Amino acid sequence: MRKKRPRFRLQTTMTFLVCGVVALALFVTDLLISHEIGETTLNNQTDKAMNIARMVAHSPLTINNLEQKQNEREIQKYTSEMTKITAVEFIVVMDMNGIRKTHPSPDKIGQHFVGGDEGPVLRGQEKTSIAKGTLGYSLRAFTPVFSDSGKQIGAVAVGISLNKVKHDVKNSKHVIYLAVIFGVLIGVIGAIFLARKIKNSMFGLEPFEIGKLLEERSAMLQSTKEGILAVDQDARITLINNEALRLFEEAGMKENPVGHLVDQYLPQLQLRNVLETGKPSLNIEVDLSGITLFANQLPIIVGNQMVGAITTFRNKTEINKLAEELTGVTLYAEALRAQSHEFMNKLHVVLGLVHLQQYEKLSEYIDQISDQLQNEVGYIVSKIKDPALAGFILGKMSYAREMGAELSFSGEGTLPEPALPETTHEIITIIGNLTDNALEALSGQENKKVFIHFDYYDHELLIEIADNGPGIEADIVKQVFSKGFSTKGNDRGIGLFLVKRSVDKLHGQIELSTEVGKGTRFTVTLPYN
Repeated sequence: MRKKRPRFRLQTTMTFLVCGVVALALFVTDLLISHEIGETTLNNQTDKAMNIARMVAHSPLTINNLEQKQNEREIQKYTSEMTKITAVEFIVVMDMNGIRKTHPSPDKIGQHFVGGDEGPVLRGQEKTSIAKGTLGYSLRAFTPVFSDSGKQIGAVAVGISLNKVKHDVKNSKHVIYLAVIFGVLIGVIGAIFLARKIKNSMFGLEPFEIGKLLEERSAMLQSTKEGILAVDQDARITLINNEALRLFEEAGMKENPVGHLVDQYLPQLQLRNVLETGKPSLNIEVDLSGITLFANQLPIIVGNQMVGAITTFRNKTEINKLAEELTGVTLYAEALRAQSHEFMNKLHVVLGLVHLQQYEKLSEYIDQISDQLQNEVGYIVSKIKDPALAGFILGKMSYAREMGAELSFSGEGTLPEPALPETTHEIITIIGNLTDNALEALSGQENKKVFIHFDYYDHELLIEIADNGPGIEADIVKQVFSKGFSTKGNDRGIGLFLVKRSVDKLHGQIELSTEVGKGTRFTVTLPYN
């Protein structure tokens, strides 16, 4: 699944996210605290006004003035001083008719109190309110004045300007605003630092890059032909690929080992030794219920600290088989086996004729074999001066007779030994695999014929190998040289791939001509020094 590249990088996204969370938290906090501080400030101002009003109401000077209606100058002086000291807007003393006895503006003395909110206090009730008077809107605190006998004789009103109240509330919020700004700055710095730290811990990769890399590594891990098993520093299996599971299943171990201690699940590997010593163990053989594995064990070191170990292994039999196919040993061995088998058959005939004392028949048979051998060997040796190649072709002729087929050889010119011995090996790979394919194609057919033709001229070698088999379907002609492609079942399709590789290695060319029902011909042209 292809990961879509995100619009923003991880650092940008984290910075925005953290800053957004911090800003939102501080904004909500500001709303809650600002409202609370506003209420608290207003209550404090209200309490202040009420306390001043009570202080003035209990003053003997105020009581005497309202009772005896004298010393008006003294009470005016007293309230003026209190107004300055307490920093309020006004302190007004009024009688039971609401007539002012004091006022910040002397010309207002003797006039009725303005605002319309003095009614409850003249009935003996303390009250706070917000109303507009001669000095504008103000926060007012009213308290009654009682004589020594307990009779109400007047009231005191203390006012604080609403502008001052709002100013105090605003000043109290400045600290909050500064805290919000400071908090946002700290949030931004912290978000950037956190994003960089996380980015560094992920080797500078973005999350989508990590996801893509993980998918690629997982695909590589599961598609590799080697079994892979990894353990952590506690020798507990943390990873295993499909090939390792397949090999374990062949050995009868079908349980998924992830999470198990490797010493308990697979003690033969001895991975704990690698963890303890920190030294790799290479090319060791491990016996697993009759299956021999070639294993390489390596420690995993991250930041100068060992965090685990990994082992890769492969079936020894498969390695040997692959090595034989790649080096052409199978071709040599098969040719020698066919010659040996044919020779043993002829020895059996000779032995039988001796036992029967058919000496004339024995002489004729030996002459026949000798003529045939001289004809074949003499002709091939005269055309091919490389002993290994000549012997190989003779072996293939014996193998063809064993398969019930007729293999004929012809040549133009004389092929000398090559300048490089590796050339012989590559030519044997080409001839051997093409001949084997031709003989296999003739399987089940009565008249089996394979033709090998050489033509050597001016440092160029032409090899033609043809058969009278069923031919190749046109729709698969282009695929026959692909590794693993075969119409003969699984674990096949390596022969023609090796042929094509050898031809390319010798800088040659190969052509295929075929017709269904009439056979197949491979033509190989090689520079030959």
